[in-house]
Amino acid sequence: MPRKTVYVALLHSIVLAPGRRVVMSDLRDMAAALGYGNPRTLVSTGNIVFEADSAPLSDIEAKIEAAFKTKFGKPVDIIVRKGADWLRLANSNPFPDGDGSQVIVRVMREPLDQSALAALQKYLEANQRLAITNGDLWIDFASKPSEWKLLSALTTKRMGVGTLRNWNTVRGLAEMID
Repeated sequence: MPRKTVYVALLHSIVLAPGRRVVMSDLRDMAAALGYGNPRTLVSTGNIVFEADSAPLSDIEAKIEAAFKTKFGKPVDIIVRKGADWLRLANSNPFPDGDGSQVIVRVMREPLDQSALAALQKYLEANQRLAITNGDLWIDFASKPSEWKLLSALTTKRMGVGTLRNWNTVRGLAEMID
């Protein structure tokens, strides 16, 4: 019997409406109903790790997005990575010396190219750092991300489909895979 592939799915938002969030047990149940094995979540972060037969990422994303809309009544972008690719992402953090809650990666559906850095420079504060590794944008906010104007530039309209995760979450998901 062929070995299943481990995947990580990242929800762009787990807020359904004011005061209403996706419950992680419901997310695991949804994944199981889709036939995905061993679904597990990390706290209430809108991430799920599961096992499935190997398939194109876009097929898995579309399948989970459709199921999410049916189950929760809201469309949401979902980014899927193979477990091995997630481990590579976790090992590519260019700011390992930064605070785990202040170093953020914008995981992209389509890889960014280095030219995206120039467009973001005008939003940076002096102590912030940016880098693109393997098409994903890493940011060291150097303090609370919510306090910086750079956040306003990190929209889907400006950058394409992607979702933000802090370094603590990236490491937590990597540990779940390993």
